[in-house]
This record gives sequence, C-alpha cells and structure tokens, in this order.
Amino acid sequence: MSDQYFRQLPERLQPGDLVVVNETRVRAARLEGTRVDTGGRIELLLLENRPDGKWEALARPARRLRPGIRIEVDEMMVVIHSGPVDGIVTLNIEASDAEGAIARTGTIPLPPYFSGDLTSDDRYQTVFANRPGSAAAPTAGLHFTDQVLGDLTTFGVDVATVDLHVSLDTFRPMTTRDIEDHQMHSEWCSVSEETASAIANTRDRGGRVIAVGTTVVRTLESMGSGNGGVNSGEMRTNLFLKPGSEFTVVDGLVTNFHMPSSTLLVLLAAFMGPRWRVAYEVALDRGYRFLSFGDAMLCFRNQT
Repeated sequence: MSDQYFRQLPERLQPGDLVVVNETRVRAARLEGTRVDTGGRIELLLLENRPDGKWEALARPARRLRPGIRIEVDEMMVVIHSGPVDGIVTLNIEASDAEGAIARTGTIPLPPYFSGDLTSDDRYQTVFANRPGSAAAPTAGLHFTDQVLGDLTTFGVDVATVDLHVSLDTFRPMTTRDIEDHQMHSEWCSVSEETASAIANTRDRGGRVIAVGTTVVRTLESMGSGNGGVNSGEMRTNLFLKPGSEFTVVDGLVTNFHMPSSTLLVLLAAFMGPRWRVAYEVALDRGYRFLSFGDAMLCFRNQT
C-alpha cells in the first residue's frame, strides 16, 4: 500500500481504463417550515420526487405529523400525505414550480458532522454535477478537479457518467444487528447508451472499469448485463452489495473512508474481501481522514 496525492490518480491507472462518475447534483433539499395548526417548527429533508408527483422526506420532529397537516415554507405550502414511517413522510408541495421553489427556499443539506457554512454551495457539488436530484453528494467525486480530469485524458483514460440520486441508504446507518436483516431503501439510477457503449469498448480493449464512489458501483452492478457490460436505461435499485455478492462490472473503486454500521462499508468488504480490514488499519495508523470531506482510497476487486 502506498500514500499518494489524489492528483496522482491518473498515473495509478492504465491506458485504456474507464473511470465512471456519478453526475448527480445535490438539490437544495433541506426545508425549514412552520406548522399552520400549532406554529411549531418542522425541518424536512427531501429525499426524492416520486413518479406520482409526491415527495418523500425525512421530517424532524416527525412523531406527531399526520396526513393533512400543512406546513408553510416561505412561498410554498407543504401538505403531509402519509406517514411517518421511520421518520419518513410523503407529502405534496403546493407550488406552480416545485423544483424552482425548492431551489429558492431550500438549503444544501450538509452532513451533520460538518460545522460552519460553505462559502459557496458549489463546494458540496462535484465538478461533473449536472442533473439535480440528490439529497447528498456522491462524495468520492469531490476529490476531482478539472486538472485531474484533463490528466486522465492525457494518460489515455476515458471518463463516462451515470446518474444515481443519492438518498436514504447511502447515508443512513444500519440499525439491525445482522447484515442480512437490513432492508435497503431504493434509489433511482440511470445509465446512458453512451456509457453502456463506453464500458463495452473498454472490455473489448482489455481495460478496467473504475467506479468513483459506491453509488456508481451500485448503479453499474444493478444494471449489469451479466457479461461484464451494462444495459442502458433507468430503474430503481435496492441492491445491497454484501460479502458473497458477485461483481460483474466494476474492477476498481475510488471511495472515501466509511464508518462502521454503514452499507457503504459493507459494500467495500464485499468488493475487497478481507483486505479491507488491513487497508483501514493502515489508514487509521497513518492519520487518514474519514467521511465526506476526508481522504480517499483506490482499491481493486477481490479475485479470490
């Protein structure tokens, strides 16, 4: 194992490899409002806009919320439709342009362990963020700069994109004692025809598919074709990658350091095998930083 600056990533890859990133953009998903009936303050974290037009959100406090309760959030009126279930409610947003109203009145939902304010919301967006829809950033991508992307091209490494809307199970800790008992919350993802073709071409030339972040791994493995490639299209995935799971698409992974009791660490254990423990012992010994604004590692799929 070696210590590198992230800007050296292109040198660690091989010509013909393909780096796949998540192009999702974090929505201004944190809303603060007032209950019309009691005047109590309510905080909502929008998780996603469902196909039926309703929204799912984490509410705090959620215990006394009931269907029909109205919450005023600046120019919007939010009406509870159902729930709460495990702190999650479904709701209607009464606004002619809900996405526009959210962008104007909401704030970027920073991780709870982050103190202070960002000088710019773009500090919590990746350089390739393009399609709004996430409640959190795909944080492995935060390490990339335009310079690093340019150097990948110089070293003969291609870049492709997928889109997964980061939601509850990407950042919520597991609460079950047994991994097998954990139920994943589904997240929307998509793979374009261009990315599917890029992966097929990478396979043809003997290159490797390098996923940037666990969200990219879940997307590619959810839409795998079974022969090392992926199908294009979109879907909802509740894929839970855990020890014993088969990986057919992703060869390498750039990922941050994750905390115990997270599905992200379980995915890493499935991907690396027992070597993940050694890697984390080295990271802890050498003072690497964990979580969203921490350091990253480059690792490869367990071949045993």
